[in-house]
Amino acid sequence: MKTRDPEGPEPAAPEAAQVNTARPPKASGARLRELAELRRARANSGCARGPGPAPRGATGNRAPVAPASTVEREILPVPAALAPLLPDHGLVKGSVVSYSGAGTLLAGLLAAVTGPGRHAAAVGLPRLGLLAAAEMGARLDRLAVIADAGQDPIEVAAVLLDGMELVVLGLGPAAIQPARARVLAAKARGKGATLLVTGGNWPAPDLSLESRVAGYTGLGTGSGRIRSISLDIEVRTRAGAPRRGRLAARPLGGRVEWIGLDEIATTHTSEQLETTGQEDFVAS
Repeated sequence: MKTRDPEGPEPAAPEAAQVNTARPPKASGARLRELAELRRARANSGCARGPGPAPRGATGNRAPVAPASTVEREILPVPAALAPLLPDHGLVKGSVVSYSGAGTLLAGLLAAVTGPGRHAAAVGLPRLGLLAAAEMGARLDRLAVIADAGQDPIEVAAVLLDGMELVVLGLGPAAIQPARARVLAAKARGKGATLLVTGGNWPAPDLSLESRVAGYTGLGTGSGRIRSISLDIEVRTRAGAPRRGRLAARPLGGRVEWIGLDEIATTHTSEQLETTGQEDFVAS
């Protein structure tokens, strides 16, 4: 039996694998305080998931929305005229939706979610039309607006996904790295919240929604007021052919409602739009 010479050198230990211990830069104290304030505000506002009780008298000023589905998977409501164009007739909770186009439809989506009492947030959208959303039936007490999200709106959106059912994230011209997009999408899926991204270049969203202005009514040559706005809509999923349609937003009875193209053709000749100042449509 061989023994090691006690005077001899110790056997060399195997080299440890090189581990990258670099950590991402820590957030500044000001940013940490902002995030802490966001968390406290969300907790204090009672942002429990699910619709809350609507205030008395608010039903008459609410634009019709497609009901949320309780079969198979949870769906957030959308304007009723838009629902037939969507595969699930609404926004699937836990999914990522990419949106581009007119802010009017964005206001309509927020109104459809907050109107029944659900909670939503808008991050990085300083030009969001809150008046238009309110005219469509949005409950602004259920909508958190962070117009200036600083240098990292994605971090702010990640915090809000903890308590909101819909988070609208405005990225502007910024590009998001695929790895970070996957992390945020996974959090939305885990929290059962819908993330709607506008601007930027989000990789592989579950649903893409695009709107283009098709025309206005009410404007003459150098004069007049916008009475309604028509939008061409295109919806794309990861698989399947795109769906297209046309919607219009118009004032009716002190609020703004969405109607489909077929409804426009059948009602425009039989029902004249009101011309009082209070019925002027505020587009965004």
